[in-house]
Formats: sequence, C-alpha cells, structure tokens
Amino acid sequence: MAGKKKAAANGGNNEVIEAIHALSKEKNISEEVLFSAIDEAIRLAYKKNFPKGAAGNAEASNIVASMDRQDGTIHVWAKMFVRDEITNPATQITLEEAQAIRPGAQLDDIVEKDVTPSGFLRVAAMAAKQKLIERIRKAESGSIYDKYADKGDEILTGIVKRVGEHAIILDLDHTEGILEESEMVPGEILTEGEHVKVYVVEVAGDSGASHLPQVHVSRRREGLVKRLFEMEVPEIVSGTVTIKAIARKAGVRTKMAVYSSDPLVDPVGACVGQRGARVERVVAELRGEKVDIIKWSEDPVEFVANALNPAHVITVFASTEHERECRVVVPDNQLSLAIGKEGLNSSLAHQLTKWKIDIKSESQAAAMDDMIDDADPMFQAGSMVMEHEDVFDLGADDSI
Repeated sequence: MAGKKKAAANGGNNEVIEAIHALSKEKNISEEVLFSAIDEAIRLAYKKNFPKGAAGNAEASNIVASMDRQDGTIHVWAKMFVRDEITNPATQITLEEAQAIRPGAQLDDIVEKDVTPSGFLRVAAMAAKQKLIERIRKAESGSIYDKYADKGDEILTGIVKRVGEHAIILDLDHTEGILEESEMVPGEILTEGEHVKVYVVEVAGDSGASHLPQVHVSRRREGLVKRLFEMEVPEIVSGTVTIKAIARKAGVRTKMAVYSSDPLVDPVGACVGQRGARVERVVAELRGEKVDIIKWSEDPVEFVANALNPAHVITVFASTEHERECRVVVPDNQLSLAIGKEGLNSSLAHQLTKWKIDIKSESQAAAMDDMIDDADPMFQAGSMVMEHEDVFDLGADDSI
C-alpha cells in the first residue's frame, strides 16, 4: 500500500511469524489463511480498544489492519477521502495532508493514513493469538467434517464417554457421536468406557462452541444389522449374496431375507457361517437379539411362507381382489408360533415382505371353508415350497 509508514513502537514480532510457519505445516492450513485471520483480529482489536474519536478520529468501517508477512510488524490504516472542505475528520483529509502521505494525491482520491496507536502491539498480539486458535479449530473442524461427511450409513466403533438422561455421548476419532434416546435399543444399558458399534445416521456441520461436527448415530436401525453382516460375510462384500430386506424390533428380533446370484452358494448358510460363527458374532454385538435369516424368493407366496419362520406353513392363498394380501394356513399347533408373542412374528413378516398376512390354523381354515375352494373368488392357492435348509433361526424359541 503506497504511503504506509512503519511505526517503531509496533516493531517486529518474529515469534508469531515462526509460529504461523509451524502451524501451517502441522495443521495443513495455508499461511495466507492464517495471516488473513490475524489481520481481521487486529482490525477488530483496534475497533474495540480505539473507538471513533481516537487514534486520528478513524472510523472502524474505514480501517485496514495488517501484520507484515516478513517481520511481524503491525500496522493500522484509515482510508481517508481527499477533500478541499472537511466535514467529517474521521473519514476525510485535506489535500495538503494527503500529499504528505502520498505525493501526487488529488482531490477525491482515497489515501491510507497510518493510525497505529502507540503501544498497540501487545493488544494486537493477544487478539491475533485468540484468532489463530479460533481459526485452527475451525480448520480442524472442517477437516474432521470432511472425514465423517461420507460416513453416513456406515458403522463406527465408539467409546461411551458420557451417559445422559436423554442421550449418550460417544468418543469417536477426533469428534463425538450423539446417540439420542430415540435411537437407543430399549432396555440396553451402556456404561462409560464401553466400546460399542453404532450406525451413522447423519453428519452435521459445525456444532457451535465446540466447532466440531455432530455425528448422529443409532443402535436400533436396520442399517446396523445390515452393516454388521457385511463385516462378517465375504460373500455379501463380493456381491454373490445380497441382503434383500430387513425387518427389526430392536433388542428383540430381526428378520433378514437374503439371496444368492450363484446357485452353488447357499445365501442362508453363508450368513450363518460354519457352526453359526458368523451370525453369532452379529448377535453378540446386538446383545443377544434373535435373528431369523431366511431365503428370499421372487415368488411372493414362497417369500411369505419363509418369512413366517420358525412356524411351518401349509399353504398360502394370495388374494385375487387385493394387491399384496394373502391368507396363510398353518398347523393347529403352530398358530401361536406363526403369530408370535404380541403378534411380533407376523408383524415382522409383514414388514419384511410388504404383504398383509392373515394367519389361520388348519382347523380354523377348515371351519371357515377357506381351504382351496373354487367357490371362493378372493383367494387362490399359490405354489409354496419351504425347506428347512432355506431358513436359519438363531434362538427360535418364541417365548420372548
């Protein structure tokens, strides 16, 4: 800037320059970004400590502040309009004064007058330090956000940091995860210091005072089960086995439908693992939640029958009048098992298949004349095959 004079009272500050060089390398932040933050801090410090009427009657809106990039010298300038008649000394300067600052200045030009107060270095240095800390935190926050921004729908392992009344705070790598009450598994107790896997629901930006991104996580969503199986089953990662659907009542039971694109690979067996090792590791992470793994079928009748595992299904009648509605007939001694305690088994089967399922025992169906009957136009029998090897139930006892 032409006409700027250095003030000896605000001499060099080489320690700050060296600190900026070091921080730039350590935090991978541009030096100019740090210098710009310091310049703004100096300007604000001047505004706060030398209001209108002081230091040359400069107004804060006309102030430019800067730290020399070489020796750390601090300067404050006021932008002044060159006028032949002065009506506002805070923003205007005479032609004679202007030419003393910048030879050749003309009326209506803008010149920058050095208004650096005596002894301003200490005040500016404190402001610069605070601004540097703030800027570094913001930069680190941005870096952390970038790290987690693409973690949505993924699994992270966190350490329980704090257990609150309505949320649990997890210590993740360089940030915190928020497990809200609505995303907790009912009845599950997590204690401070415990390691736990969580499903990432959302990653929000700057959270305010902490300048850290907010990572909202869950323990009750179906995505957690899906990702846990992906971690355990190589056939899922390779694409040979596909998880087609998951229905879950967190903490109680999950039903998962799987399909194999390779006829030589049993999708249920792949997810179960040798002697149940794979599924048992998932169940352990879910704290004992029961898991039914069933074979998905493009035939909805067969799929519905499989979905009612562990109950044996005799026949499925698909409605001829209403889409995605069916009536299922099970042996008399299997009715309570098919429905499940408080209707859980049938409810999960409905969620899994997206079919409305009406379950009848064999004797009920016979009494209602609802078995295969040409006189009944609403339901028609569907082909249904249900082999035991197509279904795996970990904890099939429906005493829950």
